[in-house]
Amino acid sequence: MDVILLERIAKLGQMGETVKVRDGFARNYLLPLGKALRANEANKKRFESERSTLEARNLERKSEAQAIAEKLDGKTFVIVRSAGETGQLYGSVAARDVIEALATEGFNVGRNQVELNTPIKAIGLHKVVLHLHAEVEISVEVNVARSAEEAERQSKGESLTSADAIYGVDEDALTAADFFDPEAEGVEEDDA
Repeated sequence: MDVILLERIAKLGQMGETVKVRDGFARNYLLPLGKALRANEANKKRFESERSTLEARNLERKSEAQAIAEKLDGKTFVIVRSAGETGQLYGSVAARDVIEALATEGFNVGRNQVELNTPIKAIGLHKVVLHLHAEVEISVEVNVARSAEEAERQSKGESLTSADAIYGVDEDALTAADFFDPEAEGVEEDDA
């Protein structure tokens, strides 16, 4: 199906372009959300008459998204989750968790604006891309940790995915003498 784009759509085209898309994509996404019109003579005339209004609205949305992007630039958001000793989360951090972390800081971002193809399943610092507008994209850092103290340590560059980082013990350097005291009372020698 041929459609006229009413706004820029990533990997598809610019505003005003006539592009060929699959029927389901047009019927289920582009047309209902007002992102495109069917490409026919009546709609082409309608688009040309409304072009200046659409461009002004698009420019306004872009400037709003740019303002939010400037506020978000360089920000780190902490998400506290339960995890095992190796740093593997018992659950996962999904797009809705990132949205909640942004909302607690006062940023209103939609779920479709968060690009998180696979959920985060380990503690650490993770980059998450936000598409605030078709032409405005920003990356924020999400610090997933077991506690606020660990989040602070991770932000300083410390890795908390080993027992050494959690308990202060280097497991590889331990020897049998560290576990057993051969001169301790109660240990009897064989008389054989």
